[in-house]
Amino acid sequence: MAHLRIENVRKSFHTKRETLDALASVSFDVCAGQWLTCLGPSGCGKTTLLRIIAGLLEPDSGTVALDGGRPRLGRSAYLPQEDTLLPWRTALDNALLPAEIDGRPRAAATAEAVALFRRFGLCGFEAAYPAQLSGGMRQRVELARTFLAHRELLLLDEPLGALDPLTRAGLQAWLLEVWTELRRTILLVTHDVEEALVLSDRVLVLTSRPARVRDDVCLADWPRPRRRADLRLVAERERLLDTLAREAKP
Repeated sequence: MAHLRIENVRKSFHTKRETLDALASVSFDVCAGQWLTCLGPSGCGKTTLLRIIAGLLEPDSGTVALDGGRPRLGRSAYLPQEDTLLPWRTALDNALLPAEIDGRPRAAATAEAVALFRRFGLCGFEAAYPAQLSGGMRQRVELARTFLAHRELLLLDEPLGALDPLTRAGLQAWLLEVWTELRRTILLVTHDVEEALVLSDRVLVLTSRPARVRDDVCLADWPRPRRRADLRLVAERERLLDTLAREAKP
C-alpha cells in the first residue's frame, strides 16, 4: 500500500469578486520512506497542496489517504515557508516543542535533540535565542524540530529558499544525511530544480494554476551522493527548466 495517495484533488478559493482555481485533479502516490519533490511555476498551488495533505485545508473534491486512511493533524510535520521559531524560547527549547506537546519524557527528548543539533552543525547554540542566530541556523533549528516531531510524513515548503547558495548546499547535504539515516517520508516543495535532482527519489512537475501533474521523474536508480556537474543531472536540469519555462508563460 502506498504510504500517501492523492487522487483527483481539486481546490478553489472564492471571494465576492472572483473564484481562484488552485488545484485541478491532482493525483500521485508516495511510497513509505520515499523523498518526493514538487516543482511548479510560482503560485501554481504547491503550498495549497501541502496544506491539504497536512490536514490544514479541506479539498473541494478528491481524496488524500495516508496508509489507507484520511490524514489527520498529528500524523505529519509541516514546515511552512515563514520563520515559525518562538522568539522567547531558546534554540533547544524550540526544537523540543513537539516532544512537549506529545508528552514525551524531556530527558530522552533532550538527548535526541542534542544529538541532532550536533548533526546539523548547531552544537554550542542550544541556549541561543532565535534573534541571536543567523538565517541558516534558524532554518537548521526548524528542520531539526521537524525531524524531532517523530511524524510519519514530513511536508517541507521551501525550507532552504531564503538562504545563500553556500549555506543552502551545506544544509542540503545535512538534510540528505539525516533522511538517509532516519528514512522518513518527505514531500518537499522547492523552486530550485538542481536541489530537487540532488535530493529526491522522484520529482513531480505541476502545471500553472490550476495545477495538474505535468511530469513525474523517477530518480531512484541515480546513485547518491549526486554531483551537480554530472552530465546526466545537468541534462535533466535543463529539460526540467525548459518545461517550467513553458508552463510559466501566460
